[in-house]
Amino acid sequence: MSSDNISIRVDNLSKCYQIYDRPSDRLRQFILPSIKNIFGKGSNTYFRNFWALKDISFEVRKGETIGIIGRNGSGKSTLLQIICGTLSPTSGSVATTGRIAALLELGSGFNPDFSGRDNIYLNAALLGLSKSEVDERFDDIAAFADIGAFIDQAVKTYSSGMVMRLAFAVQSQIDPDILIVDEALSVGDAKFQAKCFDRLRQLKENGTSILLVTHSGEQIVTHCSAAMLLNDGMQLQIGEPRQVVNRYMDLLFGKEKVTLPPPEIQNNAPETELAEFPYSLSENEDIYSTRPGYNPHEYRWGDGAAEIIDYYFEADSTPYPPIVNTGQIIHLVVAVRFHTTLVRPILGIALKTKEGVTVYGVNSEDLDCVSFQSLGQISTVTIIEMEFHCELAQGDYFVSLGLATRHGEEITPHDRRYDSIHFMVRPMSKFAGLVNLGLTLNVIRVTA
Repeated sequence: MSSDNISIRVDNLSKCYQIYDRPSDRLRQFILPSIKNIFGKGSNTYFRNFWALKDISFEVRKGETIGIIGRNGSGKSTLLQIICGTLSPTSGSVATTGRIAALLELGSGFNPDFSGRDNIYLNAALLGLSKSEVDERFDDIAAFADIGAFIDQAVKTYSSGMVMRLAFAVQSQIDPDILIVDEALSVGDAKFQAKCFDRLRQLKENGTSILLVTHSGEQIVTHCSAAMLLNDGMQLQIGEPRQVVNRYMDLLFGKEKVTLPPPEIQNNAPETELAEFPYSLSENEDIYSTRPGYNPHEYRWGDGAAEIIDYYFEADSTPYPPIVNTGQIIHLVVAVRFHTTLVRPILGIALKTKEGVTVYGVNSEDLDCVSFQSLGQISTVTIIEMEFHCELAQGDYFVSLGLATRHGEEITPHDRRYDSIHFMVRPMSKFAGLVNLGLTLNVIRVTA
């Protein structure tokens, strides 16, 4: 790959901080080692090292948008500050090409006593623009910020949303070579966020490289060409956005997969009752992966206390159809085997596009399924039926299933099978978008 096409190159980047337990330790570290060195004695250290980043390496091409995701404290902001040059690395190197615009902290670079108008000129000057260049772009910046008469009021009177509007307007309207956004868009309203992401798309098409830090998996898969996952200062994964977001969800809610031996399930139901059961699903072995439509690239995790072992997929009485028509009724039936007794298990389902955008998601608690409150006895198998109308546009879709329990605010996943079922939709009606809302249109009056 030609180096001329690289906007950001990060090579074995690390950042270490010295952590002092007491203020007096900082003074001891400043004085005592020097004195001991004079007398030829070994010196002690009065701090402990904290590695905020460890051996981070990646490249960003021109016109590429990289999403950076990770839990709080994973090193995301530290990485961006080093790339921007406001923080020095302990080791490693960063090389950037062109003008960098950054939204690292809300209101950073603004003087709270200056008006919005004055801060536009101040910020733009820091980014290398002359007064005449700012004059030419001022109307576009003010229109994008859309804060009205507040443009001439002191920034200290602004709400957090107004500060973000003004900051993003300045940074995005100067046509930077590299744009870095660190969670700043999360404080904006939905309308302004849509305008911001449209502007990001324009910048990307013009060749701007973008680093987007966010906790929103939807924003990552929708707007980024690649993603990187950080955890405890280490680079866990970089690659296709949906796979990285799945790994991030694993970090947030996942626990180590425990493989348990299959329980001995005693089935004492009368033969007549079994014969009346309309679906043929396994109640012993996990044969989920043998079914038509199974996605071998599913992302699965959980603690193994319960397992989703089989499924049946039907569209208007046609079993396991490769293509579904818009308007058909979908039946999805799953078999769940409980290895341990669970209290009020929760079954969730999500429908996503191939890009990873969630079209619909719901779970048994949202639906107030009273019958689920009594489920979860050890060594039992439960068959669960779901039904919905497929009103989707043409395309590929994936079904994700998950079984979990909730203890206060903590959610324990037992078996989550992300993107495990694949099907295609052939539209039967003309509409744009993802979902057919069944809109009707009638002329009710004509006047001369």
